[in-house]
Amino acid sequence: MADNDALAVLQKITSEGLSLGDLINAAGGYMGAGDLGLAEQIYKIWIQFNPAHPQLCIAHFNLASLQSQIGDNASAIANLERAIALDADFQPAYVNLGGLQERAGGLEQAIATWSEGANRPMPITGGRASYAFTAMKQIARALLEAHQQSRAEAALWRCADIDPTQMDAIGQLVAVRLSQCKWPPLQPWDRVDRRTLLLGANPLSMAAYSDDPLLQLGAASRFTEREGSCKAEAIVAERRDADIDLNGRRLRVGYVSSDLRDHAVGYLMAELFELHDKARVEVFAYYCGPAANDALNARTQAAVEHYADIRGLSDDDAARLIANDRIDILIDVNGHTRDSRTPVFARRPAPILVNWLGYPGTMGSPYHHYIIGDPWIIPPQNERFYSEAVRRIPCYQPNDRRRVVSDVVPTRADAGLPDDAFVFCCFNGAQKITPFTFDRWMQILERTPGSVLWLLDTHAETNARLREHAQARGIDPDRLVFAPKQPNPFHLARYPLADLFLDTAPYGAHTTASDALWMSVPVLTLSGRSFASRVCGSLVSAAGAPELVCETAEDYVERAVALGADRAAAAALRDKLRAARDTCVLFDMDLLVRSVEDLLHEMVAEYQAGQRPTPDLTNLEAYLEVGIGLDVDEREMLTQSDFESLYKAALTRRHLTRPLRPDDRLWTDQDVAAAQGRGA
Repeated sequence: MADNDALAVLQKITSEGLSLGDLINAAGGYMGAGDLGLAEQIYKIWIQFNPAHPQLCIAHFNLASLQSQIGDNASAIANLERAIALDADFQPAYVNLGGLQERAGGLEQAIATWSEGANRPMPITGGRASYAFTAMKQIARALLEAHQQSRAEAALWRCADIDPTQMDAIGQLVAVRLSQCKWPPLQPWDRVDRRTLLLGANPLSMAAYSDDPLLQLGAASRFTEREGSCKAEAIVAERRDADIDLNGRRLRVGYVSSDLRDHAVGYLMAELFELHDKARVEVFAYYCGPAANDALNARTQAAVEHYADIRGLSDDDAARLIANDRIDILIDVNGHTRDSRTPVFARRPAPILVNWLGYPGTMGSPYHHYIIGDPWIIPPQNERFYSEAVRRIPCYQPNDRRRVVSDVVPTRADAGLPDDAFVFCCFNGAQKITPFTFDRWMQILERTPGSVLWLLDTHAETNARLREHAQARGIDPDRLVFAPKQPNPFHLARYPLADLFLDTAPYGAHTTASDALWMSVPVLTLSGRSFASRVCGSLVSAAGAPELVCETAEDYVERAVALGADRAAAAALRDKLRAARDTCVLFDMDLLVRSVEDLLHEMVAEYQAGQRPTPDLTNLEAYLEVGIGLDVDEREMLTQSDFESLYKAALTRRHLTRPLRPDDRLWTDQDVAAAQGRGA
């Protein structure tokens, strides 16, 4: 903007007076032109000449926002404090002030500011409720990042109580209760019923909550519609029907992941990238996680031919980048996990979209064509639980045979374990421990005198809660021993201190299982129906110990007790795993990479023949509602032998009220005919 225009604005402020609206417009013009310094001066001068203006707080607020952009946080804080002093009910100032205080390292000060803004004693309006929600959501976010889960839960409860339609807050509330082993994890109240809690639960939480693959499918579809949809007119770089002609070139494969760093999935994928056959595939990695400069991220960047950081790109720009790279097959390595970029896939930047590895379940989306599993994780009869077409490799999970194990081998005394006890262990995350799994563990301890259960130390309050649960079940709480978190090389080195790894259900061990098996620790697992409940069974079988895969809860307990009483048998299993480690399917990365590349080329052949699968979304809303209706605290769906009959009875009742189309899952033409005959 020309200097004389700026002088005119200044003259009007100092002599004639400039309205607040005109000030905001003028400053906005300077900001749009990149002259933030001039915009700041205009605000400062206007404030100086309008000390009694009834909306002076807004000018201070806007000035603070501008100063924050410039990087002058101290001045921004001062202006926000002044805005609050002028109008103590001006809630936006509390929200921004708390953010700046948090950024400056004052977490408790920020929480106090947000709390004050959320709890102002003033008449309730929609706008004020919205700002109170925002303030409480900030508190919850900051506390979760500080690993203060109990306080975060209280803030999330307040968010959900203020606005029960905010499913993100409800999903976080369910997740934080799961992570603290607060049972039951669903606690309805007058403002939020059980159905709302289940509708808000994110798909990853649902996988830990219930072994109901139809409920998981319906929930994933609802979540994708809410968080990963894209209007047709918003698609700017579509390549859904692009030609794939491999004459004279390699297959272009893109991996989208937030975990190509010091993360469980990053460890699994590192050697995969190194072994890809560059004569067959051209590999592109699109990173969408937090800033990473660790050794594993560097290793990944060195292994792939093309690496792009898309963290700062919008969904449109990320999709455009992928489309410009002319990717043939785009693999979603996040699925429904943190920092995913599902809306990028919704823009169809590649003709073939695949769900693999990062999320243990179906996407329930209208655009993911395939899911990669293996014969154990998704047997043929379970394909109906997936919206994607199922394709299989010998073992679903890659591994890193170059993982580093510390040379410093601790003793049991170092780890706080008794020297002569049988040590059961489980290093799965606390969110995977259900009351049903814990009950089985306590039965095992009760029947194995002198044994201990070695768990991962997640949080002091959660540890104490688990010990209380043990005591309530008649088990000495001191028989639960907690292992502090350690860097992965040291964590791997302590695994052999355990005699038997006890898996969780319905969300079992994934990377933790392959770590245990790599260290020759036997893993006992219970397989259910859902993807997450069957991964560990696949890994254990691929490691050469299928006898450790149980299909009933009773068998799981009995096998654990038997091994706890027979140390020679447990030691023999350890020797068996050690002898098979270098030749078993689980750690045969050459086989896995070859199988993946063959599978990707088969997908291309199907596409070229006009046989690309169409995701099956039939009746998913009905399955979701039926699954919600069947869910009760006392029922463990994993052990329900009448799972299908429960669903069919409920589907029949729904059909008689609102007819359902037949599908390829549980609701067949014969079921429709039977229901109509019953209703006649």
